[in-house]
Amino acid sequence: MAKFNLKTIDPSWQQIISTALTTVDSQYLHHLQTTTTWLPGAINIFNAFSLPLNKTRYILFGESPYPRATSANGFAFWDAAVDSLWCATGMTKSVNRATSLRNLMKMLMLANGTLKPENTSQTAIAQINKTTWIQTLAELFHNFLKHGFLLLNASLVLSTRPVSSDSACWYPFITSIIEQLTLEKTSIKLILLGKIAEKIQKIKAAEQFSTLVAEHPYNISFLTNQDVISFFRPLNLLQLCH
Repeated sequence: MAKFNLKTIDPSWQQIISTALTTVDSQYLHHLQTTTTWLPGAINIFNAFSLPLNKTRYILFGESPYPRATSANGFAFWDAAVDSLWCATGMTKSVNRATSLRNLMKMLMLANGTLKPENTSQTAIAQINKTTWIQTLAELFHNFLKHGFLLLNASLVLSTRPVSSDSACWYPFITSIIEQLTLEKTSIKLILLGKIAEKIQKIKAAEQFSTLVAEHPYNISFLTNQDVISFFRPLNLLQLCH
């Protein structure tokens, strides 16, 4: 039986996660531990909780893991298969092929004012001076972590089942975490991106947290969502941190 890797969970989250796991259907957990046909796999499933609780300022909820083993690493929106972000013609092919990532990048450029809503083309991106910016996707997500983002998918698992089925299995787990955090740290802001994540706002305990609800980045409207842009603008996540 493949045991979940709990070693990546920071000690400050261990008890919270342990308690939350007791709310998940035992047969479902047993199925996950006896099969390997799901992502991000037993090794990576709890990687998001490597960020210490005292450094967590936001919990950014995505939908589910990427559908490729090389991409799914246990962090929401972080495509582990993507390295370089930029090329002479704008963003690299690997970024452009990933719709959610492409839109996330464009939104960040709109937020910092280097890209204009009327022209978000590759040509416009190519003309931006990016010498002081992060150059790889890993650097971008390290910026997210440094700013206190815990990057968690609403469904921790992507399997052969419908995403809605897996997310329903993890809903009690997410509910337990939110309920426990009301006793630990209500200053955390919840960022809910997409229809699966937005269900989290229905959790009674979620009322105690500041919440930003928006469409998933694979929607083109995400680019110009003013609530999203206003939130991300002061963070300047594209700037290289030293």
